[in-house]
Amino acid sequence: MTAAPSAEPGRTDPGGDTRRPRAVAILAGVALVALLADLVTKHLALAALTDREPVRLVGGFVYLSLTRNSGAAWSIGSDHTWVFPLITIGVVGWIVWMALRLRSLPWAISLGLVLGGALGNLVDRIFRAPSPFHGHVVDMISLFDPYGQVWPVFNLADSSLVCGVLLAVLLELTGRQRDGGGRGATATRPRLTPRSAEQRERA
Repeated sequence: MTAAPSAEPGRTDPGGDTRRPRAVAILAGVALVALLADLVTKHLALAALTDREPVRLVGGFVYLSLTRNSGAAWSIGSDHTWVFPLITIGVVGWIVWMALRLRSLPWAISLGLVLGGALGNLVDRIFRAPSPFHGHVVDMISLFDPYGQVWPVFNLADSSLVCGVLLAVLLELTGRQRDGGGRGATATRPRLTPRSAEQRERA
């Protein structure tokens, strides 16, 4: 009785080869959906909320209130708008580098959300008024207050970023690795060579 021959030296696991393109495709798809959703909602907000009082929704839990933010949350860094595009470009480059070894689908979703959100606000920084790389981000969602007195006014790009980062923290805490390994990963059982199978029969 002989066992199946072992894999040829130097050959990679075919499962890993198929997981990476799938993970990268999911990352790109999630990022594209997040980016398009952000661009569409900003366009609708500019068309419907310009020169209009905030719109009260869900009994005052949510308000639609159009603002333009030159900084980060709570207008932090509003005098240094040019810094934010550079930071975003760095984040995008890091995600592209991470995609080279990405095999985990949950991590693909997390990085896709971060990438889509980062690109959504980067488009504003580069192309919106008052000037390239000094553009103001369009925000329109305010919680509990129509003018962002309780929570900073935000957009879907911000929501995508926050959700992606929270998911990444959860994955790190649970030991999920970007290459598909982790606490829950099952070890691959080594194949027996004909020689090792013969030794087991003699034992």
